[in-house]
Amino acid sequence: MNYQKLDTALAVALNDVNNSQEPSLKVFIHTQNDANYTETTAVLENLGVADVTPEKDVFTATLSPNAISQLSEQPWVQYIKLSQNLHLVNQKIKGGMKFFK
Repeated sequence: MNYQKLDTALAVALNDVNNSQEPSLKVFIHTQNDANYTETTAVLENLGVADVTPEKDVFTATLSPNAISQLSEQPWVQYIKLSQNLHLVNQKIKGGMKFFK
């Protein structure tokens, strides 16, 4: 595995996964344009990445640690980043909405 291509959050998350074969990590895969697009497409699609098109260079997927390891070794992969869950800011103040004048 090429850890230089992984963000810190993903490297930490890989240590917490029990089954290295199970697709459990949601990631962004940042690629560079490759002369051999056919091979790039085949690798991504074999790993379960959807919507692979020539004009895209960032892909989202839910991958296993083994798949992430395989991708990190590809020369056309720039880096792989763990997707983070976003939470809305809670606009309610305890006891209901309060407005200030």
